Amino acid sequence: MKVLAILYVGGKAAEEESRLLGTVENSLGIKDWLESQGHTLVVTDDKEGASSVFQKELKDTDILISTPFHPAYLTADLLSKEKSPNLKLCVTAGVGSDHVDLNECNKRKITVAEVSGSNVVSVAEHVIMTILLLVRNFIPAHEQTVRGNWNVAEVARNAFDLEGKVCGVIGAGRIGYRVLQRLVPFNCKELLYYDYTPIPDQYANEFKHRRVDDFNEFLSQCDVISVNCPLHEKTRNLINKDTLKHFKKGAWLVNTARGAICNAEDVRDALESGQLAGYGGDVWNVQPAPKDHPWRTMTNPLGGGNGMVPHMSGTTLDAQKRYADGTKLIIEQFLAGKPIDKQNLIVADGQYATLAYGQRKDNK
Repeated sequence: MKVLAILYVGGKAAEEESRLLGTVENSLGIKDWLESQGHTLVVTDDKEGASSVFQKELKDTDILISTPFHPAYLTADLLSKEKSPNLKLCVTAGVGSDHVDLNECNKRKITVAEVSGSNVVSVAEHVIMTILLLVRNFIPAHEQTVRGNWNVAEVARNAFDLEGKVCGVIGAGRIGYRVLQRLVPFNCKELLYYDYTPIPDQYANEFKHRRVDDFNEFLSQCDVISVNCPLHEKTRNLINKDTLKHFKKGAWLVNTARGAICNAEDVRDALESGQLAGYGGDVWNVQPAPKDHPWRTMTNPLGGGNGMVPHMSGTTLDAQKRYADGTKLIIEQFLAGKPIDKQNLIVADGQYATLAYGQRKDNK
């Protein structure tokens, strides 16, 4: 079979660090294994446009590997039988398959799988780090020292303690729940969550938390909010100029889920006006983000509040080992005609195999 992998170029870093498995150079560590079994592996980062390696090679590809960190957008058009007639399996090396048109995969009965759980600790830790960077006004303070300056008042005027704040997560699944767990030692005033389903009973009594059923009411109660829900039809542009009006003035917002859940221009305007004191995360509505993306340079009225980085929270070296191993396992099971582990399935046999992408009528 032909396997096509769309990964990002690691360059010198990948040459020097073989544990950067998610790169073109190191190819998830599966190249020798696939070729030893008589399969073909094509690896590229070229993914944009009809002349890209991605679209040219897709025509006779059986298995497509993509990644959230350098997403190959597999649209309904590319999923037509004319453009991908042999495609049988789409594997996300990581977590989050929103770059694939899942509805179209259902129609064609193309299996979609991802490495569930591979990034949960990595992303949850990144969320806590970003919350602290924003609340403590760390980035402007660090930049001040790099410039050779020393003005404590200038940076302390917008630095706060996390203790005593109301912190909430949008989506209390594998990552959102771990964010709440990691906030417990900070003695927050209250831990809240908004989700269409409650935290399972076996975890509900681990620490004190409260579910808020009304979204706008949830927003109005939180000092700090972390977005941890998947991107689908109901969450695209969930945070926009209308919902931002319900935030506490001066709240902090962290998004490590998907960039398109937050409207880029509306978030910029809210930060620049002071409605938000800070916005941080690692996900962008287009990846790689264009150089003129508003989130690159936006600040609050005091010149801080920007905690954005490239999409890296779920791709620590530890996470890369987990999602590389998981990708190999999914393909191994598929090639052997064995069932793919249920927790990794997103779409199978023309049905949604998970509730992670919203409440679907065809879920069993």
